[in-house]
Amino acid sequence: MNWPNIITLSRVPALFVVVVLLFVALPWAATAAFVVFVLGGITDWLDGYLARRFKIVSNFGKLMDALTDKVLVVGLMIAMLVPMPGARAPLLPDWAVFLVLLIFGREFLITGLRLVAASQGRVLAAEKTGKIKTVLQLVSVAVLLLAHALAVDFKNEAAAHFVQITGLWLFIGATLLTALSGVGYLVKYWDMFMGHPSGDAGQ
Repeated sequence: MNWPNIITLSRVPALFVVVVLLFVALPWAATAAFVVFVLGGITDWLDGYLARRFKIVSNFGKLMDALTDKVLVVGLMIAMLVPMPGARAPLLPDWAVFLVLLIFGREFLITGLRLVAASQGRVLAAEKTGKIKTVLQLVSVAVLLLAHALAVDFKNEAAAHFVQITGLWLFIGATLLTALSGVGYLVKYWDMFMGHPSGDAGQ
């Protein structure tokens, strides 16, 4: 256990902190939830930077970095389907549940694939589209949390509505890119599903 891995694992408790802040009727709790999430998103860059900087990159860190990203983002997307104190409606509309399920299915299918690869002594390299979709997911969730803070703490309904619409479009884009990157993984590593592992996975 080293500092980069501790930072990586901190995203799991960060999820619970953000959710609690979103569902307690306290002044500035929505803004605090936004700030905590942004800090959690920054750790997604910081842990990798520190691991590379001090040459302590590990397979555990690679696997947990990808897994904690998914826990943080998907967990909050699920929470956003539920009405929050002070909000007129959930941050994600009813139809978004199908997109959340698509993201949920893709993320944990690929995580399962990574675990299978790890059992074979392989580490699946992160694809460029996968990295971009993670950033887009984080940004879309952050924008939606900002919309909630604007509505609840700053009482600026006009700005909150505009920001929420922007967040929804980013969320749709993130969903499409998530599905696309998932298909890319399945095509590239189909041999693992067929039970014929190859040695071309990145290290």
